[in-house]
Amino acid sequence: MHELAICQALLDEVERVARRERAERVMTIVVRIGALAGVEPELLRSAFSIARAGTLAADAELNLESTGVRVECLGCGEESAVAVNALACPICGNWRTRVVSGEDLILASIALTRDAAAESRAEAEPSTPVRSEASQHV
Repeated sequence: MHELAICQALLDEVERVARRERAERVMTIVVRIGALAGVEPELLRSAFSIARAGTLAADAELNLESTGVRVECLGCGEESAVAVNALACPICGNWRTRVVSGEDLILASIALTRDAAAESRAEAEPSTPVRSEASQHV
């Protein structure tokens, strides 16, 4: 189950961001999963419940957002949304296309909380809760 390895990489990045932001804990993690990413969302949820133990995200909620597939036609140059099993250009019918999106697994955002002591040391930073918008490929 490669979803466990994906969760471990995801949590490594989440912990890095949380420590940089001096967070006490992670409340919510939002991950965007492309239809062609090769990741099974329910297996990712199961792996997350195991991998998060002992981390700042131990009690975090994992929100998964599915994203569709977009291709660019190498014939007519148009970019279009397509079905996972039909990557031909819906405009001109050309089968020579390039996948523009839909293969990604992206850490989209993280909601964090800080303790009061860390908050007083970080006067110029946003107050609790902190939302870190990321666009990291996992």
